[in-house]
Amino acid sequence: MKYITFTVPCYNSAAYMHKCIDSLLTIGRDAEIIIVDDGSSDNTGIIADGYAEKYPNIVRVIHKENGGHGSGVNAGLEAAKGLYFKVVDSDDWLNEKSLKKLLNTIKLHYAAGMNADLYFSNYVYEHVEDNTSYSVDYKNVFPQKKFFTWKDTGSFRPSQYITMHAMLYKTEILRKSGLKLPLHTFYVDNIFIFHPLPYVETMFYLNTDLYRYFIGRSDQSVNQEIIIKRIDQQIFVTKWVAEDYLKLQPMIKSRKLKKYMLSHISILVTICSVFLTLKGTPDALIKKRQLWDYFKHLDKKLYNKIVYSSVAGLTNIPGKGGRFLVKNGYKITRKIFKYN
Repeated sequence: MKYITFTVPCYNSAAYMHKCIDSLLTIGRDAEIIIVDDGSSDNTGIIADGYAEKYPNIVRVIHKENGGHGSGVNAGLEAAKGLYFKVVDSDDWLNEKSLKKLLNTIKLHYAAGMNADLYFSNYVYEHVEDNTSYSVDYKNVFPQKKFFTWKDTGSFRPSQYITMHAMLYKTEILRKSGLKLPLHTFYVDNIFIFHPLPYVETMFYLNTDLYRYFIGRSDQSVNQEIIIKRIDQQIFVTKWVAEDYLKLQPMIKSRKLKKYMLSHISILVTICSVFLTLKGTPDALIKKRQLWDYFKHLDKKLYNKIVYSSVAGLTNIPGKGGRFLVKNGYKITRKIFKYN
């Protein structure tokens, strides 16, 4: 029985993938690890094959042409045999103690016939540049030590929006939702988080710091300069999620789930607006205006929710004063939360 499938999308990850994979191996044969070599040009594929040879009952390798992070997730999900599915980026790792706690909880629930559709746990920003860390938990949002639904949840703080790092979806739920991530696109983790949510009925939260999110590589997608460079892809994903929300609306039965999904869209709009403002070129400011016009014409109710019920509206204040507010707000929150 494979309780968890870990999919590790890799592209030229030879320098750091060992730490990631070694952390997943700590729970042995109860899990499977699918390493997806996404057309790497370094020794990633050789290292992956070495793990598969050494751990043939745990590790599988998929070699494929380069298709981007989403393509790697798609390939892992298609091949997954585990009851649950988790994506672990090749430069991140999982805490051994927390991982065993998660596995033991799943096994206990499975034996009792009471598995959740979605498990949540905490994640930790690990900052290599100053050797500090910052944990994001949900103990004020989710009930502990019991199964729950969206009606049992509390309010999210702005720093607590759900990330892929915090989630362990049941594989069946992901497949039932028809999840398929776009190729050659960054920031598709937002689609992975968002699209399956209306298909989830029961959840369970473990207040343990499982996922360790490495921050510090200059080529990371969350690096400020990289986000600015790839802002068109961030805009693409934001629009994709907004349009997906409108399609999913008939399935969204819970008022609190609807509130969260609207909040998640608002966060994506905020990110786009902030980094277009930071870029500050005439072309960037035009794109910012076009993004807000897009939402205005896409759906008036959705637009009003974003403008009047969230931080996103503050990023749309026109003129030099608005840009000053955005830039200084970004500096302050980045210094506090150190999210990139």
